[in-house]
Amino acid sequence: MQISPDSQILFLLPAGPLGDLPVSATIVNSWIVMAVLVIAGRLATWRIGPATPTSRWRLAVELFIEMIRNQIRAIGGDDPGRYLPFIGTLFLFTLVSNLLGVIPGFMSPTGSLSTTVALALCVLVAVPLYGIADNGVLGYLRRYITPTPLMAPFNVIGEISRTIALAVRLYGNVMSGTVVVAILLSVVPFFFPVVLQLLGLLTGVIQAYIFAVLAMVYIVSASGQEPGAAENRPAADGDGPHDTPTERKR
Repeated sequence: MQISPDSQILFLLPAGPLGDLPVSATIVNSWIVMAVLVIAGRLATWRIGPATPTSRWRLAVELFIEMIRNQIRAIGGDDPGRYLPFIGTLFLFTLVSNLLGVIPGFMSPTGSLSTTVALALCVLVAVPLYGIADNGVLGYLRRYITPTPLMAPFNVIGEISRTIALAVRLYGNVMSGTVVVAILLSVVPFFFPVVLQLLGLLTGVIQAYIFAVLAMVYIVSASGQEPGAAENRPAADGDGPHDTPTERKR
């Protein structure tokens, strides 16, 4: 029984004098997820522009984007547009990977530790980049020696440990569901797996949301802001939680 997509080698890719390069299900399924996101994104925004008449489909797309922006704003992002491409991509990739995992024969890329580590490393790189952009190099590095330089090693360890925790948390939650379904398939092959697949859809959505929220919290903390501080600030004109982009242009 193959549970991890890393253990399933689909084909060998010739790599010249270095020999053949094995291509696992993790790589192939990751590209499938990316292709689904690109095609779905293209279809969702097809013929949608500033001059496009308002339609139900356009309102649905704007509502979905606005929901992500509101979540970013609630965590502490003063300008959600700065974080939307990165946080939105993390959320959508994780979400689609988890949801496609219910398809028979498809092994979710997030069920591989290599994928979750790669996503966590993206967060690890993004945190100092956003922090330096907001506070400068010296301002960002100063947080490592606050309140005393003796805290520098512990702060560095904290950065590394939370990256590991971010990767292992997502991997463990996705893999645990796969293992349980695989066991029940061998015991009761009909009823229970169907129920668990439905629960897996809900779990996949929750795990994608948690991963994106934690990534945003780390970025906001590196920028010197207090998570959730945006909720206590009065909203600017046209920036209310229920104002869609279409409504703000009117």
